[in-house]
Amino acid sequence: MKIAFVGKGGSGKTTLSSLFIRHLAASGAPVVAVDADINQHLGAALGLEETEAAALPAMGERLPLIKDYLRGSNPRITSVETMIKTTPPGAGSRLLRVDEANPVYDACARPVELDGGAVRLMVTGPFTEADLGVACYHSKTGAVELCLNHLVDGPGEYVVVDMTAGSDSFASGLFTRFDITFLVAEPTRKGVSVYRQYREYARDFGVALKVVGNKVQGQDDIDFLRAEVGDDLLVTVGHSDWVRAMEKGRPPRFELLEEANRLSLHALRTAADATYELRDWERYTSQMVQFHLKNAISWGNTKTGADLAEQVDPGFVLGESPMAAA
Repeated sequence: MKIAFVGKGGSGKTTLSSLFIRHLAASGAPVVAVDADINQHLGAALGLEETEAAALPAMGERLPLIKDYLRGSNPRITSVETMIKTTPPGAGSRLLRVDEANPVYDACARPVELDGGAVRLMVTGPFTEADLGVACYHSKTGAVELCLNHLVDGPGEYVVVDMTAGSDSFASGLFTRFDITFLVAEPTRKGVSVYRQYREYARDFGVALKVVGNKVQGQDDIDFLRAEVGDDLLVTVGHSDWVRAMEKGRPPRFELLEEANRLSLHALRTAADATYELRDWERYTSQMVQFHLKNAISWGNTKTGADLAEQVDPGFVLGESPMAAA
């Protein structure tokens, strides 16, 4: 299952995504965790020391390797240089699986031990001084989008992505790559403003959106969130001594997380698992192609000097067993 955590800056989305990742790892589920936020905090939230988190390999710096591997023998992609972040897979492309060894994971992922379990952690890489004035930070997430376009996952497998703050993920097709999106919102007007933006932008793309109320202190906060987001409110999370200890760098064993918060994490997993039966690989592939053609026209063709529409394989549908379209 592909799962995104979004929310405004300071909402607690990285903390909650890290708790969810720990919850999955504690059950023994295979997990790939991805920090796609330009402010890279997921590694630290998963217990890495500052120096360890800073040393994680940036996906953006290994984009040529990623492209070369995913291109495979796809005859529609004439060169690595013509691949862009939205390039879709086709016959001959290499696909990524959650629980496998491959050169992309070797180069970009590092194992993180969590209470006896382990997850693969990948990071986009931070916005650097060299990028100032010459790069848009959305380009940093291009490697994530390309990998998700080529990723096939099944039930009981999880890819959890900590997204950029606010509604910035709508600058690309990345927001359509998930089975479910958890929007972390505080019980304030500003806290729910991003929800309204997400709901409007995602309305026409079949995005499954659920709200996680964070920093909730009482029934009044719950009532406020329910009034603002209605049935999209899935669970709420309140104060956590466990999280406070984690933020000080001294996390207790995960099994000691407060029962109410453990139940909330279980509800998130249940909601994510329930979306498996709703998967529509044809729509997923069609949306991928839609955003690729849009990017090709707006900037990709000019940048690469190629007609990137030719990369689309009309007979290919991504899925657990990739197939030819009817």
